[in-house]
Amino acid sequence: MISGAGIVGLLSCLLCAVPFFIIGIFGKESSTPISFWSGDQTLKDKVTDLKTYNARMAKLYQKAGTAFCINGLCCFIFIPLGILGLVFLCTVGFYLFYRSYKQILEA
Repeated sequence: MISGAGIVGLLSCLLCAVPFFIIGIFGKESSTPISFWSGDQTLKDKVTDLKTYNARMAKLYQKAGTAFCINGLCCFIFIPLGILGLVFLCTVGFYLFYRSYKQILEA
């Protein structure tokens, strides 16, 4: 049975996924480094191979967008599972996202 909460959860997760996909798709070919923190101007000094860095960061952002889409489907199917997924995604998931960013930055 489809519930209103499931539809709202799905739409919310899809709206969260859109910026990640936009950054992942359009940032790949950018002439400036894709930043993790908004407004970070120090990356120009830290990134030596811009093309590889942006490709890896774009892939990371696309993975984050995909995670939100999958979680949206979980919300749609069974709202308690979706809420649990959101808690996991917004805590452990973002920690893993940050850790991956640091590994990309050090490479």
